[in-house]
Amino acid sequence: MHLSMWTYPWDVQGQGLERTFFDLAGRAGLNSISLASSYHAGRFLQPRSPKQKAYFPQDGTVYFRPDEALWEGKSIRPLMADNVAERGDMLEALTTARDAGSGMKVSCWTVCLHNTRLGMLHPGHVTRNAFGNPNYYNLCPSSPAARDYVVTLVRDMTTRYRPDMVELESPNFMGFAHEFHHEKDGVGLNAEDDFLLSLCFCDHCMARGRLASVPMEDARATVRGFIAELCERDVPERQFPDFPAAGNDAFNAWPALRAFLEWRTEPVTSLIAEIRAKADPASRIVLIDLADGWMGGVDLQAVGKVCDGAILCCYFMEPEQVAALMKAGREALGPEKYLGAGYRVFYPEVTSPEALADRARAAIEAGADGINFYNYGLIPEKRLDWVRRAVDGLPQ
Repeated sequence: MHLSMWTYPWDVQGQGLERTFFDLAGRAGLNSISLASSYHAGRFLQPRSPKQKAYFPQDGTVYFRPDEALWEGKSIRPLMADNVAERGDMLEALTTARDAGSGMKVSCWTVCLHNTRLGMLHPGHVTRNAFGNPNYYNLCPSSPAARDYVVTLVRDMTTRYRPDMVELESPNFMGFAHEFHHEKDGVGLNAEDDFLLSLCFCDHCMARGRLASVPMEDARATVRGFIAELCERDVPERQFPDFPAAGNDAFNAWPALRAFLEWRTEPVTSLIAEIRAKADPASRIVLIDLADGWMGGVDLQAVGKVCDGAILCCYFMEPEQVAALMKAGREALGPEKYLGAGYRVFYPEVTSPEALADRARAAIEAGADGINFYNYGLIPEKRLDWVRRAVDGLPQ
């Protein structure tokens, strides 16, 4: 069973390799570490760090040493984080320890298209709403240059470091809210409003959609109209009663928009397929996804045909909801592909070790092959015992 914890390089550097392995393997009972290998900016409270209780990582950098030969001539290129030069290559340290028999299995937790730094540098390759406004935090999966960047990124880390697994975060379209900083919304956007604002009609999507005979101009005009309407109301209103439960069917009354929503899974699925094809065969490639991943253009059944599986995040879910999600995930992926569950060990999202154990057990009993816990450096040390309680209670 795959049992891992999402971890930042600076947490390993702060604790040291020996202490990290003791905490994750010895105390928490895990057999893998999922290291952030490409990541975005943020502000993190670090309760376990002996010196740095607040940490602000560089935006849109990678935490390994890129192979310059692979990146020659590429228009979008990675930036190695200063952390690597100043404090060491933790991906190399972890894979070296694994190969020497003194470490754990290693996964590369890889943020793909969520990259504000690169979006600001390459505005022609970001998603754009129906009014043409850029979302700088989201490189577009329809952009050839953005696709080449992500494919080369995964190829680079897998051919040099040979991780056991690569966990793909955000190889898809992203939502509108809570992806940037200091966001302002005086309208009071509801879930469907956020979805409409997230739909991409950049030049790359328009061209790719037209090649697939999708009525892109009509779809864009429909969405533009909905956005204009939501901005004019005195208070928010629901326009689509079946959203999000009905998925794309909530928009059946607008054929052009419905056709566009069906099409937008294609750039995501084909990107993941290309990542898998160009990565080292020894590394499993899995998608990190959410319960309503369709809103980001993810067709889990299609994804299961082109990569090695998925980790479905179960944040805020009770055991019965976890079980339902895992059963749906297994049905979509098929019996041979990896299916994992992801949990945050955050309070009050999880209020006790018993609650975490119940949710973890529900996932395995419903067909999951493993569990990822979040996050080594962000939780108090005593919550490692909550993870151990959950691991010890799993059916074998």
